[in-house]
Amino acid sequence: MSKQQPHIIADAARGIRHVFIRNLELPAQIGVWRHEHGKEQPIRINVDLAVEDLIDLGDDLAKVVDYGVIETKIRELIAEGHVRLIETLAERIAAACFADARVKTARVRVEKLHALSNAESAGVEIERTR
Repeated sequence: MSKQQPHIIADAARGIRHVFIRNLELPAQIGVWRHEHGKEQPIRINVDLAVEDLIDLGDDLAKVVDYGVIETKIRELIAEGHVRLIETLAERIAAACFADARVKTARVRVEKLHALSNAESAGVEIERTR
């Protein structure tokens, strides 16, 4: 498990709620090298979203950005097939998050868990703002 510190992006003064997914590990067909084609390798994904914060939610799931929906979108993106760059996957995940108009900022980290023999992981983190 990664020892990554959480990104604090919730902000009451700006009306921002922090929705996140931590350390989602999935098999993916990803990589530019010949030995990476035609097989899956483990990746870890972290997503941090700054979303509009409504005080009166009425305990209604429809009034929040559902992290379960975000996870489903990530799984669908990975199921589309081989991606050469983890940067490409990170951009696609961020774009999928913006399908919900309440998302203002998306920070996405994608890590390949077996990319380097002497490291826990290697990867990329991006931040995009609407």
